[in-house]
Order: sequence, then structure tokens, then C-alpha cells
Amino acid sequence: MNNLAYNYDDVWEEKLDGKIVLMSPRPVLNHNRVLTKISRLFGNYLEGKPCEVFSDGVDVKLTENDTVIPDVMVVCDKSIIKDDVIQGAPSLIVEILSPSTAKRDKGYKKELYEKCGVLEYWIVDTASKSIEVYLLKNGRYILDEVYSVLPESILKKMTDEEREAVKYNFKTSLFDDLVISVEDIFRVINN
Repeated sequence: MNNLAYNYDDVWEEKLDGKIVLMSPRPVLNHNRVLTKISRLFGNYLEGKPCEVFSDGVDVKLTENDTVIPDVMVVCDKSIIKDDVIQGAPSLIVEILSPSTAKRDKGYKKELYEKCGVLEYWIVDTASKSIEVYLLKNGRYILDEVYSVLPESILKKMTDEEREAVKYNFKTSLFDDLVISVEDIFRVINN
């Protein structure tokens, strides 16, 4: 299989439902900063473990009509790693929203990942500094939680009870001992 991800004049493409879809031009810096932070977080944690992290331009062939290029993914089934493509569903996929891809990431791709058995799906929004975490339960995605970094101006208006309910750390469903700090992920963003 030829690698569908190519970079001619900074344009990459995916194949969704049998149609070639151009991806965003080169991502803005905050997109890249968050991608790097998440990829490094998983890479450091997975060092010496059986799962592997991939990012930045790796094709994932999910069906005959669907080849995607997630921002970050964790693959725990080594048998799906081929020379030039991931052939099957990664265990976890992270998509970082861009204005031109947000609808696909929240719509078609979310449904595709669900149908193909991706166990955990993160939708990361750098503008709102939030991460939506979806977990696959009985073949359907369930929104597990939305984790956000709230500005001080909003926190000041909240009651003590509301502030205590804000979750800044979470664990991925794949690894019990990996604590993810939402503040740490978004600390790299320039406002």
C-alpha cells in the first residue's frame, strides 16, 4: 500500500468513506505544542512497555474505504504495525481540533473509531483547553469526562463545591498508573 499521507506544499490527505479528504495546512503552533506534549507523555510512560506511541503523519488503515492520520495514537497490538501503515484499530487515538477538521473529528471519525473498536478516543480543543475522553463500552462510545483548564476569572465565580468538582488530573483507561495532568498538557499554549 502506498502511504496516503504525503506532504506536497504542506497538504496531507486522508481517505474517509472512500473519498480523498485534504487535511488542514500545517497546524498552528499551539496545535503542534499540545501534540508534542501528549506524544512525549505517552512516549516516556511507554518506554520499555509493550505498547507504542505514534504521531505526526502515520497512516492508519481502518477499513478498505478509510485511512486516517491521527494526531497521536497508542498501539498495544503489535501485529497491526506494518512497514508503512498501522493496519487496524489502535488502542487509543487523540485528535486535536483544527477549524477545518473539527466537524470530521467530532462526527465521521468519532463514529469510525467507535465502529472499528478504538478503545479510547480523545478530542482535544486547544482554544478551550479541554479534553473530551470517550470510552468504548459495549461497542458504543460513552463520554467519560470533559477535562478543562478553567481561567481564574471563571473559577472565582464558582462556589467551593463547583471548584472541587473540577477535574485537573485523570487516568487513561489503558494504564492504571499513568496520571495525566490537563494543566500540564495545556501549559505549553500561548494565549
